[in-house]
Amino acid sequence: MQSGLGAAGLGLAALLPGCQSLRSLAGAGGLPRSTPEAEGISSAGILAFLEAAARGKHELHSFMLVRHGRVVAEGWWTPYGPQFKHTLYSLSKSFTSTAVGFAVAEGRLTVDDKVTKFFPDELPTPVDAHLAALRVRDLLSMAVGNTKEPTRDMVQEENWVKSFLAAPITHAPGSTFMYNSAATYMCSAIVQQLTGQKILDYLTPRLFDPLGISGMTWETCPRGINTGGWGLSVPTEALAKVGQLYLQQGIWQGRQLLPATWIKEATTFKIQQPTPAKPARPNEQNDWLQGYCYQFWRCRHNAYRGDGAFGQYMIVMPEQDAVVAINAEVGNMQSEIDLVWEHLLPAMQAQPLPPDAATHARLQQTLAALALPLAVGRVTSRGAGAPGEVTGPTSAIALGAATAAKISGKTFKLAANNLGLETVAFAFRRGHCIVEFSDAQHAYPIVCGLAGWQRGVTALPGTPPRLISGGAPKPGTPAKVAASGAWKNPNTLELLLRYYETPHHDTLTCCFDGDQVSLSMVASIGAVKRPVLQGQIAG
Repeated sequence: MQSGLGAAGLGLAALLPGCQSLRSLAGAGGLPRSTPEAEGISSAGILAFLEAAARGKHELHSFMLVRHGRVVAEGWWTPYGPQFKHTLYSLSKSFTSTAVGFAVAEGRLTVDDKVTKFFPDELPTPVDAHLAALRVRDLLSMAVGNTKEPTRDMVQEENWVKSFLAAPITHAPGSTFMYNSAATYMCSAIVQQLTGQKILDYLTPRLFDPLGISGMTWETCPRGINTGGWGLSVPTEALAKVGQLYLQQGIWQGRQLLPATWIKEATTFKIQQPTPAKPARPNEQNDWLQGYCYQFWRCRHNAYRGDGAFGQYMIVMPEQDAVVAINAEVGNMQSEIDLVWEHLLPAMQAQPLPPDAATHARLQQTLAALALPLAVGRVTSRGAGAPGEVTGPTSAIALGAATAAKISGKTFKLAANNLGLETVAFAFRRGHCIVEFSDAQHAYPIVCGLAGWQRGVTALPGTPPRLISGGAPKPGTPAKVAASGAWKNPNTLELLLRYYETPHHDTLTCCFDGDQVSLSMVASIGAVKRPVLQGQIAG
């Protein structure tokens, strides 16, 4: 078995600082920085946005506001940080659309080309009239004509292109809108078919390199095609830069990278989304009913956006000459974008504002101190158990001291489970604990801070949580994790595992009873289910 509890130690992790620094990427290809008032935005309005997000319990991970091409506010909620990439989910689609735009500009295809011409060997027999009529523009505008969204069936197959082409098209292409991630995958497949490159590689010299973007990754299908509709990970500033490129009609540092004609075509109304049977709000106030473009959504206030599940946003506001980039994990994405319209939009004025040193200083302090909650213990004056005031790290450590001393260094043998895990061991050191799972081949240690976050990596089976299986990294691929632990009562240890290059986290609850332990891991995505593990001290 590789590794071991003693060998895990602190080599897997380093203690995080208390907060992430503001303006940390201004150089080395970063966007220029300015102050809000100099660019006609009140610092008070940005503060109101942050305060409203906190009141509404919106879990934001990063935020960047650009006005007139300059970053005027930026922040990352620890353990997220400016140097890390973040999974975009469906915001990846806007980058796929950009790849198609470059291919069109280079004369490799047109949006009126028929999809069947690119994959003659993958077509079903016979090819019906609707499939024969399907154009690239129908893929881009989510107007394929499927009645059932084909993605989840498609990703179960080895040949995703063949699966997509075999899916029934019941409506005339171009006639009806239905959100369709598989259609975006087909755009990726077409560009790769024409160029011989994955769209990540195709975009690198055309988009990422000129904009000074690095560190990006994109998941692939079993045949090595980028997933297109999801799976791209980039740093937050990359979103701000690409939004700014679109705002500048494809010009970057005096060079026309992407034709302005494509920018206009890709971001203007193409098809109306259907009104839901029970609309939650009037249509004119719903940012999902303003029309769809080429892998971009129209918004209220004459804006447009790329967006991804759980609140990933790249919002372009031409009338305000502004871009908003956000990474998050929220359940109500409309309420998240409402905060932009309610607080940031009215804070923008046509002319520079007088300096407001006091409010700007408070904004800077707020942005620099952004942090997601640690795992925290609960005690009362009578001791542990009953709900009481949330206390600090010292109480959280002391609460389970007796149990920690009893189990530290012990290995628990786990009952059979579908994750294949065989043992779990615990070791407590000053200010942190190490939890190490193992199976027949590998050990999976996780170092958790008891007074802060500990960074590390883990390849624990089933982690990190994800929304869709297609394109998932191979089992055993390590993911970055920041871990925090606290005793909830004298016999219950709770570990919070944040996979800080994704939107998601797990809560691992370890309940000790004599020589037995019960371990329950609950993902922040409700659809992800994990077994409750039962163990007993070995030997």
